[in-house]
Amino acid sequence: MKKQLFNSPVIILVLSVLLFSNCGTKEKPTQVEEQSNNSPNIILFVSDDHGTDAIGAYGNKVIKTPNLDQLAAEGVRFNNAYCTSASCAASRSVILTGLYGHATGSYGHVHDYHHFSSYDNIKSLPVLLENSGYETARIGKYHVAPESVYHFQKVLEADPRNTVEMAEQCKEVLNSDKPFFLYFCTDDPHRGAPFESDPWNLPNSFGNKKEGYEGVETITYDPKDVVVPSFLPDSQESREEIAQYYQSVSRIDQGFGKLMKMLKETGKDKNTIVIYISDNGMAFPGAKTTVYEPGIKLPCIIKDPLANLKVGSVNNALVSWTDLTPTILDMADVTYDSNEFHGKSFKKIMGEENPKGWNEVYASHTFHEITMYYPMRVVRNKNYKLIRNIAWRQEYPFASDLWAASTWQEVYRSDKEFFGKRKVKDYLFRPEFELFDLSNDPDESKNLANDKNYAEVLEALKNKMKAFQLKTKDPWLITWDHDNSLQGTGVNL
Repeated sequence: MKKQLFNSPVIILVLSVLLFSNCGTKEKPTQVEEQSNNSPNIILFVSDDHGTDAIGAYGNKVIKTPNLDQLAAEGVRFNNAYCTSASCAASRSVILTGLYGHATGSYGHVHDYHHFSSYDNIKSLPVLLENSGYETARIGKYHVAPESVYHFQKVLEADPRNTVEMAEQCKEVLNSDKPFFLYFCTDDPHRGAPFESDPWNLPNSFGNKKEGYEGVETITYDPKDVVVPSFLPDSQESREEIAQYYQSVSRIDQGFGKLMKMLKETGKDKNTIVIYISDNGMAFPGAKTTVYEPGIKLPCIIKDPLANLKVGSVNNALVSWTDLTPTILDMADVTYDSNEFHGKSFKKIMGEENPKGWNEVYASHTFHEITMYYPMRVVRNKNYKLIRNIAWRQEYPFASDLWAASTWQEVYRSDKEFFGKRKVKDYLFRPEFELFDLSNDPDESKNLANDKNYAEVLEALKNKMKAFQLKTKDPWLITWDHDNSLQGTGVNL
């Protein structure tokens, strides 16, 4: 039986602040119970740099994603699902812990000299599920550290650009005698190496190859047919790159379809929860590495055959990747202390289109590459969204792959005034606060922070942001008023 929480809002607030303040810094045991073989299997399928702009189920009538569309037709499509940082490693740490990266030390990339790593006392989702009797396995992109924190019992090998091959390597896991948790992570549709084209105006490959991939049908797109999102310039370079991006997404879809076919052949599809998400938005300037909507508002499609939900339903709750770990534990019927996570389970409201109390999310970005220090904190409350650019006095830094993108280079080399609907100078040099009314300005093009008519809204969201940073023990809280109470003394006592 799961633990009952106190009903008093005051008690909840006090306990939350006290308990959250210890996340990532003090060892705390997590109680889990051994599960029976009747526990549901769970597949968490995570693509790399895939936005809602490139899935048929989210309204794109050009791209071919029949298998993902089928998942949405059989499950629940979330319309307001957010990552907390539009950066691969930082986002993945949140997905697997239910904690913001600023509280776990997962400030940015793991690989090479970036070397950001989670604190070694963090309890991750695969470890918690293993402790409760699950067989855990991963395949494809990992991009978190250390391994002792993000431990999986099985590590499967395949070309992470060939999702059909990846699916085939999962056969043994799908046939497991124990309930399984499969973490399936593609490299698609991330930009492909080399990032710099020669000549500069050639589109990036997005992992596509002329010879294609074994077992995968190569689906190509005519640049004139693609849908150019409003935040991008409608140029030949943009269209050619989006066409490559679409091709990579269609490869994901085929691998996903293969995996679902194999699952059905095992007879376990009626007892397997399938979740499709991405780590951040499309790999174009204005999306990935930003906290604008194209960077952090992402696909989230869930099929839970055990929940008796209306098929093909939609859910408009504002949910966050911090919510995924507690939600999955809840789905697996694993007993846990909800106060150990920054997010909360949305299992009970999955079948509701407009559930009450789910109208606020937060985001926290600090680094992408180590050379890209640009901390940003975000609160979205209903339709108002506040961004605080903590390092606003410096030029906005570019990810190396996005700088080399022909989509950006066409604007940069031509010295154009606009990049999409935003002026280039406004993209590169941002004010400390950006306030948007998303109901009237979905493109986030009109900053209301200096509008006196929105002074009360601005102040209210600032207070929410400060409270969030205090509650989640964000070291960057100090940048408001030099309050160093969250820091240690620097002296070993």
